[in-house]
Amino acid sequence: MLKKIFFTLFVRPLVLIVSGVHVVGKEYLPREGPCIIAANHNSHLDTMVLMSIFPLSKINQVRPVAAADYFMKNKYFAWFSLNALGIIPLKRRPSKEEGHPLLAVQNALKHGDIVIVFPEGSRGVPEEMSTFKTGIAHLAKEFPSVPVVPVYIHGAGKALPKGEGLFVPFIIDVHINKSLFYEDENNKGFTVRLEKTIKILEENYTKDNK
Repeated sequence: MLKKIFFTLFVRPLVLIVSGVHVVGKEYLPREGPCIIAANHNSHLDTMVLMSIFPLSKINQVRPVAAADYFMKNKYFAWFSLNALGIIPLKRRPSKEEGHPLLAVQNALKHGDIVIVFPEGSRGVPEEMSTFKTGIAHLAKEFPSVPVVPVYIHGAGKALPKGEGLFVPFIIDVHINKSLFYEDENNKGFTVRLEKTIKILEENYTKDNK
């Protein structure tokens, strides 16, 4: 309930009205989970934008994977992150005693959730894409029937850059591609294929907006 109230009163008005979000390829967005949304990452706003393009009726099923060392750094922020955002906390360097680093993400997919993953691992320079890490491929391999939806986001890095606390209204473009599935390939091969797909979305956006 808290998550739905927070997105209804604060996030969606901020993202969809104050800033403005232009979505291309929304027909490729799955209506139900489980699925994995894989996007480039320049800003904390990326998560809010992706969650906001889903209907409010599905908001409790949309679970962003987020760095535990940032979002769980104190008990108050941890409570907010878990209850208002519904994050799946991920430790960057888990100990062997803590088990598989992607266990919580795997459980969310088994539960039928819509999981948001940023394959770059962390926020980069605004409007520049870093090399993808292979964690996304491990998930895709374990859940070969679960669609991986490639998404390119432009503008969020300018609206709320890394290290800045001031939000600047800026049109944000979201381009969605048809789903990918893990095929007869290794993890690196899938990761490269996903990265190339999102880069093509970026190139198409650049051509259309020259």
